[in-house]
Amino acid sequence: MNISVKAEYALQAIFDLAAQPPGEPVKIADIAHREKIPQKFLELILAGLKQGGFVESRRGAEGGYLLARAADSITIGEVVRFVEGPHQAKGRARRKTETPFSDMWERVDRAVSDVIDRTTFADLLRTWNEKQNKFVLNWEI
Repeated sequence: MNISVKAEYALQAIFDLAAQPPGEPVKIADIAHREKIPQKFLELILAGLKQGGFVESRRGAEGGYLLARAADSITIGEVVRFVEGPHQAKGRARRKTETPFSDMWERVDRAVSDVIDRTTFADLLRTWNEKQNKFVLNWEI
Protein backbone atom coordinates (compact mmCIF):
# COMPACT_ATOMS: atom_id res chain seq x y z
CA MET A 1 0.00 0.00 0.00
CA ASN A 2 1.33 3.40 -0.93
CA ILE A 3 0.11 6.42 0.98
CA SER A 4 0.93 10.07 0.45
CA VAL A 5 3.14 12.19 2.67
CA LYS A 6 -0.02 14.05 3.68
CA ALA A 7 -1.63 10.84 4.96
CA GLU A 8 1.59 9.82 6.73
CA TYR A 9 1.73 13.22 8.46
CA ALA A 10 -1.96 12.95 9.40
CA LEU A 11 -1.29 9.58 11.02
CA GLN A 12 1.73 10.98 12.87
CA ALA A 13 -0.28 13.98 14.11
CA ILE A 14 -3.10 11.83 15.45
CA PHE A 15 -0.58 9.47 17.05
CA ASP A 16 1.10 12.45 18.73
CA LEU A 17 -2.25 13.69 20.07
CA ALA A 18 -3.09 10.17 21.28
CA ALA A 19 0.14 10.15 23.29
CA GLN A 20 -0.79 13.33 25.17
CA PRO A 21 -2.86 13.49 28.36
CA PRO A 22 -6.57 13.42 27.43
CA GLY A 23 -8.35 16.78 27.40
CA GLU A 24 -5.18 18.87 27.18
CA PRO A 25 -4.89 20.84 23.92
CA VAL A 26 -1.55 20.64 22.11
CA LYS A 27 -0.09 23.50 20.10
CA ILE A 28 0.56 22.94 16.41
CA ALA A 29 4.17 24.06 16.82
CA ASP A 30 4.76 21.36 19.45
CA ILE A 31 3.35 18.60 17.24
CA ALA A 32 5.30 19.89 14.23
CA HIS A 33 8.53 19.92 16.24
CA ARG A 34 8.11 16.45 17.77
CA GLU A 35 6.95 14.80 14.55
CA LYS A 36 9.24 16.79 12.23
CA ILE A 37 6.33 18.00 10.07
CA PRO A 38 6.43 21.42 8.38
CA GLN A 39 4.14 23.59 10.49
CA LYS A 40 2.23 25.22 7.61
CA PHE A 41 1.50 21.81 6.09
CA LEU A 42 0.43 20.48 9.51
CA GLU A 43 -2.00 23.39 9.90
CA LEU A 44 -3.75 22.34 6.67
CA ILE A 45 -3.76 18.67 7.66
CA LEU A 46 -5.22 19.37 11.11
CA ALA A 47 -7.92 21.61 9.58
CA GLY A 48 -8.92 18.70 7.36
CA LEU A 49 -8.82 16.22 10.24
CA LYS A 50 -11.05 18.60 12.20
CA GLN A 51 -13.62 18.57 9.40
CA GLY A 52 -13.42 14.77 9.42
CA GLY A 53 -14.24 14.66 13.13
CA PHE A 54 -10.87 13.22 14.20
CA VAL A 55 -9.58 16.25 16.08
CA GLU A 56 -11.02 19.37 17.64
CA SER A 57 -9.44 22.71 18.36
CA ARG A 58 -9.56 25.16 21.20
CA ARG A 59 -8.81 28.84 20.85
CA GLY A 60 -6.81 31.08 23.12
CA ALA A 61 -3.43 31.14 24.80
CA GLU A 62 -3.99 27.69 26.29
CA GLY A 63 -5.62 26.40 23.11
CA GLY A 64 -4.50 23.89 20.56
CA TYR A 65 -5.65 20.57 19.13
CA LEU A 66 -6.83 17.39 20.81
CA LEU A 67 -8.50 14.18 19.73
CA ALA A 68 -12.24 14.49 19.12
CA ARG A 69 -12.72 10.82 20.01
CA ALA A 70 -10.89 8.33 22.18
CA ALA A 71 -7.73 6.86 20.63
CA ASP A 72 -9.22 3.37 20.88
CA SER A 73 -12.10 4.39 18.59
CA ILE A 74 -10.00 5.80 15.71
CA THR A 75 -8.52 3.30 13.28
CA ILE A 76 -5.61 3.77 10.91
CA GLY A 77 -7.85 2.72 8.03
CA GLU A 78 -10.49 5.38 8.58
CA VAL A 79 -7.86 8.13 8.75
CA VAL A 80 -6.10 6.91 5.58
CA ARG A 81 -9.41 6.65 3.73
CA PHE A 82 -10.45 10.13 4.86
CA VAL A 83 -7.17 11.75 3.79
CA GLU A 84 -6.57 9.73 0.62
CA GLY A 85 -10.12 9.00 -0.41
CA PRO A 86 -11.80 5.58 -0.30
CA HIS A 87 -10.26 4.36 -3.55
CA GLN A 88 -6.63 4.82 -2.42
CA ALA A 89 -6.86 2.77 0.77
CA LYS A 90 -8.22 -0.16 -1.20
CA GLY A 91 -4.83 -0.83 -2.74
CA ARG A 92 -2.87 -0.21 -5.89
CA ALA A 93 -4.51 0.39 -9.24
CA ARG A 94 -5.02 -2.79 -11.20
CA ARG A 95 -5.19 -3.59 -14.85
CA LYS A 96 -8.69 -3.86 -16.16
CA THR A 97 -8.02 -7.27 -17.64
CA GLU A 98 -7.73 -10.43 -15.60
CA THR A 99 -4.18 -11.74 -15.08
CA PRO A 100 -2.75 -14.75 -13.25
CA PHE A 101 -1.95 -12.37 -10.37
CA SER A 102 -5.36 -10.67 -10.03
CA ASP A 103 -6.78 -12.90 -7.30
CA MET A 104 -3.56 -12.80 -5.31
CA TRP A 105 -3.44 -8.97 -5.39
CA GLU A 106 -7.06 -8.79 -4.26
CA ARG A 107 -6.21 -11.01 -1.28
CA VAL A 108 -3.21 -8.80 -0.47
CA ASP A 109 -5.41 -5.70 -0.58
CA ARG A 110 -8.00 -7.33 1.69
CA ALA A 111 -5.28 -8.36 4.16
CA VAL A 112 -3.85 -4.82 4.29
CA SER A 113 -7.31 -3.34 4.74
CA ASP A 114 -8.04 -5.83 7.50
CA VAL A 115 -4.89 -4.82 9.40
CA ILE A 116 -5.39 -1.06 9.13
CA ASP A 117 -9.12 -1.33 9.88
CA ARG A 118 -8.48 -3.31 13.07
CA THR A 119 -5.57 -1.21 14.34
CA THR A 120 -6.47 1.76 16.52
CA PHE A 121 -4.23 4.57 17.67
CA ALA A 122 -4.51 3.19 21.21
CA ASP A 123 -3.14 -0.13 19.90
CA LEU A 124 -0.22 1.64 18.23
CA LEU A 125 0.51 3.72 21.31
CA ARG A 126 0.46 0.67 23.59
CA THR A 127 2.78 -1.30 21.27
CA TRP A 128 5.12 1.65 20.82
CA ASN A 129 5.37 2.32 24.57
CA GLU A 130 6.06 -1.35 25.28
CA LYS A 131 8.78 -1.37 22.65
CA GLN A 132 10.36 1.82 23.98
CA ASN A 133 10.25 0.66 27.61
CA LYS A 134 11.76 -2.71 26.71
CA PHE A 135 15.11 -1.12 25.93
CA VAL A 136 15.50 1.23 28.90
CA LEU A 137 19.12 1.17 29.99
CA ASN A 138 19.92 0.69 33.64
CA TRP A 139 23.18 2.31 34.67
CA GLU A 140 23.08 1.15 38.31
CA ILE A 141 26.15 -0.59 39.65
